[in-house]
Amino acid sequence: MTAAIWQLSESELLADAAAVSHRIQLLEARRIALVAEIDTRVAREKLGFPGPAGWLTSTTLLTPSKATKIVALARGLKNFPDIADAVNAGVMTIDHAALILTFAETPPKNLPQAGQDMARKAMITAATGPEARTDRIREAITNLNDRFGGNKPPPEDTDRNELFASKTLNGRLVLKGDFDAITGEKLLTALSPLTEPRPAADGTETLKTGDDRSPAKRRADAFGHILDQYLASSNRPTEGGERPHLNLHISLRDLTDLRDSADSADVDEIADDENTRAADESDDNVHPSADRGAYRDLFGDGTTVGWLPWMGPLSRNTSRQLACDCVLTAIVMDENGNPINLARTARTVTAKQRKALIARDHGCAFPGCGKPAAWTEGHHIWHWGDGGPTDMNNLVLLCGFHHRLLHHSDWEVFIGVDNHPWFVPPATVDPYRQPRPSHARAGPHIA
Repeated sequence: MTAAIWQLSESELLADAAAVSHRIQLLEARRIALVAEIDTRVAREKLGFPGPAGWLTSTTLLTPSKATKIVALARGLKNFPDIADAVNAGVMTIDHAALILTFAETPPKNLPQAGQDMARKAMITAATGPEARTDRIREAITNLNDRFGGNKPPPEDTDRNELFASKTLNGRLVLKGDFDAITGEKLLTALSPLTEPRPAADGTETLKTGDDRSPAKRRADAFGHILDQYLASSNRPTEGGERPHLNLHISLRDLTDLRDSADSADVDEIADDENTRAADESDDNVHPSADRGAYRDLFGDGTTVGWLPWMGPLSRNTSRQLACDCVLTAIVMDENGNPINLARTARTVTAKQRKALIARDHGCAFPGCGKPAAWTEGHHIWHWGDGGPTDMNNLVLLCGFHHRLLHHSDWEVFIGVDNHPWFVPPATVDPYRQPRPSHARAGPHIA
């Protein structure tokens, strides 16, 4: 029987931690191999997704970015058995394998094949064992790109341009970019007049009386201003039949509550109420059902407070600020967060119906998908060609893949008694064909 951790000696603690770490490396390698086989053998209809990444995200604790990385490794390592061997032996981390694989798949333009093989072998050696350091591998890749990357010097090579936009766990957005000199010049030129320190009211610009924002904060504010100007412009492309604009979803009840509590006195009252309630709830005689009632709506579905289609939940104060500045489109919702039916006899979905669908489904409604609403289409549950109306109770938002899946497989969708979409998997996926709630409705709920 395995001894409890607290019973282990110092030597045993160190040995056990090292052994577990090695087993984790081997298990990660096996997962990659399993995903590679799934990618080859399992039909997309059974997965319910265009590839294993979506399936992994919906059935495991993996984040979409982590699942995508695993699938990319599974596909890429098939072509580079030397990298795969190091991963399978547990002597190289998957992070180092991903770095070397990226180089192997997109080598410098003018690096001959023999040079590619030699460089890859050297990187594998550098990435093997506890002494491996990421910086050494990155330095080698940078040197090779600079020497064999092509006729254009790095500052002028637009093929190397990248912009990463990653949503964090706390609901923020992190940007990371790598641009050629001309694109960089455009960005800095656009930011420059908007990043100058703002003087104080009397015209002074000292740290204490003027603009005390850091340079990074001033650039962030300037970037937001540029986005405001772009979204306010009429000369921009359309998406989903409309020009890009900011959408805030909020119930009428919460919008009214926000406006009623706009002044600071009300905010102070709320704070006082919260302190009083906290003190009351600390009493030993508090009824045990109080917590359950207070937290029943803790896990919402976007129908309370504020919600943004791309970024998700929004605080009450920021929702109030947006609501004061925006042009409102009224979408009347029932008690289940479902837009009251907007009937139409035409085949296509109206702009107002689409806004109502986004308010209900948030994005692709297929369980585990949740693709952004801008990437979705309105699907007729009862097909238009068979007499199905373009009504809210006959429509569901689906991304392109799941739209095709519903048309060409045994997956089914219906509107439940809660007026939200429910999906029925084929028997090959679930022999009992248990209905699954839409993506926006799934998740923990406290009874």
